[in-house]
Amino acid sequence: MHTSTLPSVASTPLPRALWALMAGNFVIGTGVMVVPGTLNDISVSLGISIPQAGQLITAAAILMGLGAPMFASVVAGWDRRRLLTLSLIWYGVLTAICAVAPSYTALLPLRVLAVIAPAIFTPQAAASVGLLVPPAQRGRAVTFVFLGWSVASVMGMPLSAWIGNDLGWRWAFALVALMSLMSAAWVWREMPNGIRPAALSRKAWGKTLGSSALMLTVGVTLLMSFAQFTLFSYFAPYFVQTLGMSGGALSLMFLWFGAFGFLGNVGLSRWIDQIGAPRAALWMMSAMAISLLLWPLGRLGFWQQALVLVPWAIGCFAANSAQQARLVNLSPDLASATISLNTSAMYGGQGLGAALGGVLIAQGQMLRLHEVGLVMMGLAMALSVWAARRTMRA
Repeated sequence: MHTSTLPSVASTPLPRALWALMAGNFVIGTGVMVVPGTLNDISVSLGISIPQAGQLITAAAILMGLGAPMFASVVAGWDRRRLLTLSLIWYGVLTAICAVAPSYTALLPLRVLAVIAPAIFTPQAAASVGLLVPPAQRGRAVTFVFLGWSVASVMGMPLSAWIGNDLGWRWAFALVALMSLMSAAWVWREMPNGIRPAALSRKAWGKTLGSSALMLTVGVTLLMSFAQFTLFSYFAPYFVQTLGMSGGALSLMFLWFGAFGFLGNVGLSRWIDQIGAPRAALWMMSAMAISLLLWPLGRLGFWQQALVLVPWAIGCFAANSAQQARLVNLSPDLASATISLNTSAMYGGQGLGAALGGVLIAQGQMLRLHEVGLVMMGLAMALSVWAARRTMRA
C-alpha cells in the first residue's frame, strides 16, 4: 500500500506558495549577484580598484554567513508569512538607498545592512518547505524553491550586467529594489498563516552542532562555495581582461551561464529523490571541477570560454540545491538550524573566495584564480564522499 501510493504523492502539484518562495529566491539571488555583474561599472563610477570593489562581495558575504544562524534563533517563533514578507521589504528599501549612495564609504555599510534579508529569507524559506509538503515531495520541493537562484543567474545577473554597462550600476540596484517590493506582495498573498517551524532551542542547536554527519555536510558547502567564488566573483573583469568583452558580450556570457545553471537545477529537481542527494551533490561538484580543470582553454575565444563554462553552470546552483535537500533529509526536525548553517557556509565561502581572489588579483595573479578553485573543489568532493560514508555507517 505504502509503495503504491508514493509515486502519486510525489507527482502531485506543488503548493502555490512554493512559487512565491521561488520568486523570492530569484529576487534574493539577483540582488546578491548584482555586485559581481556590475563590478566594472562600480569600480569606474566610484573611482576604486577592482579588488576594493570586490570587498562589497566579501563584506556582504560575511554578514550573511554570520547572520544566517543568528537570525534563525532570533526569528524562530515568527510566523513565516510575516517574516519572509518583511525581509523582502527590508531588501527593497535598503537596496534602493544603496542605489543613491554618494560614495564607496557610504555604499559599503548600506550594502551590509541590505543583505540581512538574504541571511533570513533563503534559509527560512527552505525550512518552511517541510511544513508545506508531505515527506515524499520534500527533496523536489526544496530544489524547486531554490530554482529561484538559477532563474536569477539566467535573467538577473545578465540583466544587471547589461543595465550596469548601458545605464550604470545604480539602475541595476534600483531594479532589484523594485522587484523586492513586488515579490514581498506575492509572498504575502500566497503564503498561508501559521507556518512556524519548530523553535530552535539550545538543545536543538546542540544536536545540530554535535552531529558529525550534519557538520561535515555543511563543511562541503563551505569548501564548494570557496572554490567557486575565488573566480566567480571576478568573472566580469576576468572576461574583459582576457577576451576584451564588451557589455553586450558580457551579458550574453552571463545569460549562457545562467541558462545552463537553470537546466541543471531543473534536471536535479526531477531526479534527486531517485538518485539521492549525496550522489547528486558529488556529480554536480565533479561537473564544476571539469570546468576549472579546462579553464585555460577558454582564453582561445568567446565560444571556447562559453563551452568551458557549461559544466560549471550545470553544477553551480544544482549542487547547493542538493546540499539543502541532503540536510533536510538527514534531519527534518532540525531543518531551520541546518539550512541556516548551510546558508552561512555558502555565504562564508563566497566571502573567503572573493577575498582571496581580490588578494591574488592585486598581486597580478588573475590568470591563476582557477587553480585555487580547482584545489578547493577537490577538497569539497573528498569531504562529501567522507560525509556520505560516515552517514551510511551511522
